[in-house]
Amino acid sequence: MSDFSGLEIDGRVALPGDPDWDQARAAWNLAAEQHPEAVAFAESAGDVAATIRFAAANGLRVAAQGTGHGAVPLPSLEGTILLKTERLRGIEIDPQERTARVEAGVLSVELAEAAGEHGLSSLPGSSPDVGVVGYTVGGGLSWLGRQHGFACNNVVAIELVTAEGEQRTVDATDDEDLFWALRGGGGGYAVVTALHVALLPIAELYAGTLIFPAELGAEAFRAYRDWAAGVGEEVTSIARLLRPPPIPDVPEPLRGVPVITIGAACIGNQATGEATIAPLRELGEPIMYIFGQIPAAGLCRIHMDPEQPVPGLGHHAPIAELSDEAIEAFVANGPGPETGSTLLLAELRQLGGALGRSAPGNGALDRLESPFVLEAIGSLMAPGAAETVPRDLDRLTEAMAPWTADGGYFNFAERPCDVDSILPAETCARLAETKRRWDPEGMFVANHAVALGEAS
Repeated sequence: MSDFSGLEIDGRVALPGDPDWDQARAAWNLAAEQHPEAVAFAESAGDVAATIRFAAANGLRVAAQGTGHGAVPLPSLEGTILLKTERLRGIEIDPQERTARVEAGVLSVELAEAAGEHGLSSLPGSSPDVGVVGYTVGGGLSWLGRQHGFACNNVVAIELVTAEGEQRTVDATDDEDLFWALRGGGGGYAVVTALHVALLPIAELYAGTLIFPAELGAEAFRAYRDWAAGVGEEVTSIARLLRPPPIPDVPEPLRGVPVITIGAACIGNQATGEATIAPLRELGEPIMYIFGQIPAAGLCRIHMDPEQPVPGLGHHAPIAELSDEAIEAFVANGPGPETGSTLLLAELRQLGGALGRSAPGNGALDRLESPFVLEAIGSLMAPGAAETVPRDLDRLTEAMAPWTADGGYFNFAERPCDVDSILPAETCARLAETKRRWDPEGMFVANHAVALGEAS
C-alpha cells in the first residue's frame, strides 16, 4: 500500500483500516464495489489539484466521483485514489445573465431550487440527488429537453484540473477540445470542479404523473405512443411499467403492485397543460392523478426516484421504432402482471425535438436520433436478486432488440463498455485525440473508457 502521509489537503484522506472505510468508499449505487487505495474528500479545487499531483508523483490514478449514481461500470480501482467532490457545494446564481456557477458536489435539486428563487430553471432530469456535474458531463436528459436540448449543451464554461494538476477554465474559445469532450463525452479527460450553465426563464409549468392499473397493458402504451407523436416540443414525457417495492415510503395502494405510470412536463400554463394531458385520462380510471402547475424546481421529484443510496442494476437501448410488436414485447417482458420479471421498472423516455437535432457549438453528445430510449432497472435488495435481475434485464433488452438502434446514452449505460459502443465513431475518434492530448498517461479513470487506438 502507498504511503499517503504526503497527501496534504484540507479535506480528509480515508484509508483501508479506518473504522468507517466501507462508508467512505461507498457510492450512491450500493451495488458498486469500490476498492481504491484511498479516498480523498476534497474541500476545494486546490484539494483536487493537490490530489492529482500526488497521484502523478506516486504512480497512482484518480477516479473522480460526485455521488456515484453511475459507479457500477467503473473498472478496478486498484492503484487508484477515489477523489470525492461531494463537499464542493457552492452555487452562485446571476439572475441578470441567467447563469449559474455550480461546484462539483451540488445536487440537481439544489441547483433547481436555487435557480427557482429567481424565477429561473436549470435542465433537471428525473433524480433529485444526482450530481449536476456527473449528470451534465454524461449528457443530461431533462424534462425540458425536447424544447431545450441536453443539459451538456447548455454549459458555457467549465472549471477543471488537468492531469498535470493545473487548474483551468475552458470554454468555446479556450481549450475548445476539452470543453467539447466534457459536454456529453464522459469525465475521463480532466476533473471538473465547477460548471457555468445557462438558465431558462421558466418559473413554473404543468407537470406530474398519471398512475394506471398495469392490466391496461399494451393498449395503454399504444395510446401513449400515438399521443406522444402528436405533442409539441414543449412537452417531454416518460411511460413505464413499475412495480413499487413493498416498503413504507410507498403509498399503501401501490406497495408491490405493478402499475403503468405516464409522467410529463408541459412548458406553459395550467389550461394548456390540462388540455395536453386530457387524452391520456381517457385510458381509464387512474389510480392516482398527480398533475398540476408546479414550480420548475419540482420537476426533479415527479419521477419519484429514491433520494437515498440503494443497490441496483440497469440496462438500456435506444428505440428506433416503437411499433405495435415492440410494445407487445416491452409489456410481455417488463415488470407487469404475470410476466415473472423481478425488475423494478421498465420505461420508455420520449426523445425527439431539440434532443434529436444538431446545433452549432454542441458538445460530444450532439443529438440522439431515436424517438425513445428504453431504460430498465432492478433493485438488489430482495434475496436472490443478484441472479434474477441481470437475467431479466437481458430478457427485456433481447426481446426489444429488433427495434433498437445502434449506440446509446452515456448516463444510462450502466454496464461496463467502451465509449465507442455509446457514441458515433467520428465522435470517439475526436475524444481519443482529446484524451491523448490532455491525459496521455491515463491518469483519470472513468466509468466508460475511450479506446485510444492509433493517433491520427
